[in-house]
Amino acid sequence: MRTTSAAVLAVVLLALLRGLPAAQPASPAPYSVLSREERRPLASRVINGQEMFALDDLARLFGLGVREDTIAGGLTVTVRGQSILLSPAQELVSVAGRLVSLPAPPAKEGNAWFVPVDFVSRALAPVAGVRIELRKASRLILSGDIRVPRIGGRVESQGPPLARLTLDVAPATAHSVTQDGNRLAIRFEADLLDVSLPATTAPDLIQNIRADGTAIIVDLGPRFASFRTSDLPGDRGATRIVVEVIGQTTEAPAAPAPAAPEAPPLLELAPSGGLRSVVIDAGHGGPEEGARGPDGINEKTVTMAVARRLKAALEARLGVRVILTRDGDNAVALDQRASVANNNKADLFISLHANASVRPSVAGAEVFYLSLDEYGEEALRAAAAPHERLPVIGGGSRDIEVVQWQFAQARHISQSAALARTVEAALRGRVAMSPRALQQAPFRVLVGANMPAVLVEMGFLTNPAQARQLASEQFQNDVVQALVDAIVQFRDGRTPRPAQPSGPGAMR
Repeated sequence: MRTTSAAVLAVVLLALLRGLPAAQPASPAPYSVLSREERRPLASRVINGQEMFALDDLARLFGLGVREDTIAGGLTVTVRGQSILLSPAQELVSVAGRLVSLPAPPAKEGNAWFVPVDFVSRALAPVAGVRIELRKASRLILSGDIRVPRIGGRVESQGPPLARLTLDVAPATAHSVTQDGNRLAIRFEADLLDVSLPATTAPDLIQNIRADGTAIIVDLGPRFASFRTSDLPGDRGATRIVVEVIGQTTEAPAAPAPAAPEAPPLLELAPSGGLRSVVIDAGHGGPEEGARGPDGINEKTVTMAVARRLKAALEARLGVRVILTRDGDNAVALDQRASVANNNKADLFISLHANASVRPSVAGAEVFYLSLDEYGEEALRAAAAPHERLPVIGGGSRDIEVVQWQFAQARHISQSAALARTVEAALRGRVAMSPRALQQAPFRVLVGANMPAVLVEMGFLTNPAQARQLASEQFQNDVVQALVDAIVQFRDGRTPRPAQPSGPGAMR
């Protein structure tokens, strides 16, 4: 009797369950169609186990024509005079006469036709006339000239004093790394970022990593002390950004000496090699246009563009402080340019220029360091002069370097020569060089610089072919990469052997 009752109950429950509506799968999240003008949603739905788009939605977004052949049961999609032929029973599609395969045939529900999402990349993109890229993982469709690099990352803890953030960026995208209080900002020259960011594994150094518009923000932890960055080449045009966050040591600081000066409000920790700050001088500016090319491009525009690129590259790769003598179209006196470097205690001074010649055929980059010939024996004595010892308040004395302005560079000539050789060698590997690629000249802009200093003539604007190069993004990036490489080599003491420089050039 008990068995019979259980059987009856099972039959009743089964009947009730059959009467309930079947559970409906959750609708997929919509895709986003991105262009420079707007961002539009594109809904999808799952049919026969395949995620699909409605052809009517694709027609509205991409300007397609859709015609159904009711007799043959096929579809013709037209775009820019090209035809895409589909059959409801076939996974093969004819795209402008070429067969491509889809993961499933088109499907019809009611009066609406649906196609697999891969239709966008495999059938539509080849004939659309503009770039169309389907990114399934991030549910994006990129349309037109829009820059949306993919960025994936990971965090590795290297023990208490170090955490390493690695970001793989595809395609390689210009970027800069700057510190703003208790966070780092990695800013990209892009319209949007397609990011997949890791969770932090070292909260004492890296508390959080998040995207904010076209920047990756790294919230720093309580033990942060400094950071350094480097860029490495990746696969198939990608780049790898490595940010190493360095923590404070656990050792107790030594008690300050009674006569020590008060500590500055901001602590500057020198990166590897002792290179802390670099001053980049964009030649000319304001009413001083400098050399001019046959197409109207002028020197002040070229030098400003390269200076900004170089600043971003140095900050991103080395984590150093970079100061521009001008950051706009304004005039700056020659001596004031060196003053900017001196007042900011720069470790290097690099002045950027573009050359000119009465002969249009002359071309090639040149690197200069200061010639002391016109200053005679007095300059040589200034270079070898010892520091003066002066008394300080509270007792004791300090070594003070007292140098006349016109002899400031004299103390650094040997280092400037080494820097010039390093820059010349790095440029030679990337751009065309002048027959006299390494020279000395009495350039006024270098005279007062109290640190290693060089002047770089990136090419001749009076040469029509080189003028077009100097205006191009690729050439400017090549110059910047060569200068970054040279600065790294100089910082690490890897400089070429001395060679006899050519004779003096013109005054600058």
